Amino acid sequence: MDDISPFCGNYRHSLSSRCHSVLRRLLVLMVALLRTDVIALQVIGGNVTVEQGGTAILPCHVIDTNDDLTQISWQRRTREKPRNDNFLTILPREGVQFLNGGDDQFKYIGNFNDKNGTLQLSNVTLKDEGSYTCIFTFFPSGNQKTEIPLNLLVPPFTNIKDNLPTLGKEEVLFATCTAAGSKPPAEVRWLTGALRDKVRTTTNSTQYDNDTTTTVSSLFGVPTREINGHQVQCVISSDAMSKEETLPFSIQVYFSPTEVNIREISENSFECVTEANPSANFTWSRSGQSLLQSAVKVEGAKLQLLSRTSDLNGLYQCDASNAYGRKHAQLYVHVASGTCSAAWASFAVFFS
Repeated sequence: MDDISPFCGNYRHSLSSRCHSVLRRLLVLMVALLRTDVIALQVIGGNVTVEQGGTAILPCHVIDTNDDLTQISWQRRTREKPRNDNFLTILPREGVQFLNGGDDQFKYIGNFNDKNGTLQLSNVTLKDEGSYTCIFTFFPSGNQKTEIPLNLLVPPFTNIKDNLPTLGKEEVLFATCTAAGSKPPAEVRWLTGALRDKVRTTTNSTQYDNDTTTTVSSLFGVPTREINGHQVQCVISSDAMSKEETLPFSIQVYFSPTEVNIREISENSFECVTEANPSANFTWSRSGQSLLQSAVKVEGAKLQLLSRTSDLNGLYQCDASNAYGRKHAQLYVHVASGTCSAAWASFAVFFS
């Protein structure tokens, strides 16, 4: 700038100084104009969060510039492609050009004339998570770009597993409630109501290389008959879920049939009764002889004697069983001989 002879070399000293001053002002004005243009131009993007399997909109457009747009380019760095990958170009005449083969997941939904390079990414999975860069090429200002992070939400798979505890006096695991493969991690908690002082919970989490987490909450207590059948709830919440999920659970303490009783329902009907979990199955038999199909009727725990003849005399046994054990009771039947109006002579019930 000090050497102005090419422009003012033949002028007198005063003119030379004047020329020098004019040129300085022109240069300052040009720099100011260029700087204003650079500051005014803006590439608009943003952070994007989407649920797995959903559709993501990757926004990208330019405002405040009159430069000519010659090309829009997209790059990505994702879990599947950790190195910067140029995958798509948009040209004013040719339109969308995929650089490494087509990809049906992507759809250009912007408008080149509006300087809008927005993309739609459908059926998003964890492999798509990463950073996407939108690049605008202008004349004369050159390349302008913005980076768009894409974050994925993954709802958990949920379930409750019964540990099948049996009757006892020591603390055991009742059940586990699991929220598997969640991103971000899910919160798992139990609502135990009146059992608050009789049970306890523990919670553990495992994080995997793909940034998903499995959270398991366990419910412990002493397996007594009193606690059997009580209702509790496992509540699961996560930023990846639209609302909390509540899984109801009935605490089950499993045991074999307890004391077996045979009770009289009517003059010629009897029922086998016991307590068991799961419920007992009942089988009637007659000691030393088969049941007379024409003279007796059996329906589950019930035995009905259809006639009053001495052929029915004998020892009858009711077996109550489930997967955890078996017990039985016996009934002795004796029909007195005589007329049709004869009644039962005697019966006895035995327990074992």
